[in-house]
Amino acid sequence: MNGKAFIKNALGVFQSFMIFFTVIAFVITCTFLLSFNTVTLSEETVRTFAPVAFANIFILAALFSAIDYIRRKLTVDRPAEEILKSLNRIKNGDFSARIALSGGKYSHFSEIADNINLLAEELSGVEALRTDFISCVSHELKTPLAVMQNYGSLLREPKLSEEKRISYAESITEACKRLSALITNILKLNKLENQQIFPEKKKYLLNEQLCECILQYESLWEKKNIEPEIEINEDIFICSDPELLTLVWNNLLSNAFKFTDEGGRVRTEVYADESYAWVKISDTGCGISSEEGARIFDKFYQGDTSHSGQGNGLGLALVKRVVDIIHGEITVESEKGKGSTFTVKLQREHETHS
Repeated sequence: MNGKAFIKNALGVFQSFMIFFTVIAFVITCTFLLSFNTVTLSEETVRTFAPVAFANIFILAALFSAIDYIRRKLTVDRPAEEILKSLNRIKNGDFSARIALSGGKYSHFSEIADNINLLAEELSGVEALRTDFISCVSHELKTPLAVMQNYGSLLREPKLSEEKRISYAESITEACKRLSALITNILKLNKLENQQIFPEKKKYLLNEQLCECILQYESLWEKKNIEPEIEINEDIFICSDPELLTLVWNNLLSNAFKFTDEGGRVRTEVYADESYAWVKISDTGCGISSEEGARIFDKFYQGDTSHSGQGNGLGLALVKRVVDIIHGEITVESEKGKGSTFTVKLQREHETHS
């Protein structure tokens, strides 16, 4: 214990002693005065018992001060020191710090400690995500940049054939597109996660939107000889943000066509009741395992690395964030080697044609 702490403790004990001494002296004095009204005491008797009374007051004040000091040390100072020690570790970036109050519950200190532990746990998770995000972004940025640098160097060769020059230029163009898509998705995800994009709800026809999104992939399904199936039994109106939901359908359909082998099927099914609409997008592609399914909505996670060059692992993270913002639900059912089914549940407003 340093000098300042010792002086502070000594002053605290002295202050406590003086408070107890004053209170006890006041109580005993009042008691004596009340007693003098009913009992006649000689001056000599009073002089005899006065020092004894003073000694008793002093001893009682000292005893109560000692008890109060021990009480405060155990129930206030010690838990406060443990809390401050952990808070200093958290302040310095050690999010593994936890407060373990020994010796039972301390009034509200235990509740404070539990909340600080919860905060540290949340900060630890955020820090891990931030570190992982930075690491993944760095990796994803380096790959297309390395491609552009390598092929750019090759294009400087004076004796390069026209065929190779065109091939290298196309590779640079593809790398630029991938880099542009990565940056665009990072910016979108950042806005969505920081709630800088708010839903602009309007009533529109869901089937029409889905058909428009599916038609964007016509060249892809024809190239891979994929059979698209669409099942929509009726006109279904919903009240939501069409721009955000277009992002959802494009990402889910893009993955479905990307992961489905040549000659496979991609099925889009829409059905509804009075309160909700469901959109199911199924494919006969490679599928995912249950372990991969638990992480499929994580940023930069790509279960099938054979298709990693066609994406950046942000699509499903964007989908999940959009669905959360519009208060919907998304689930995935998949089996390795047999395909996947994504189901999006949306709130709707039923309306008939005029």
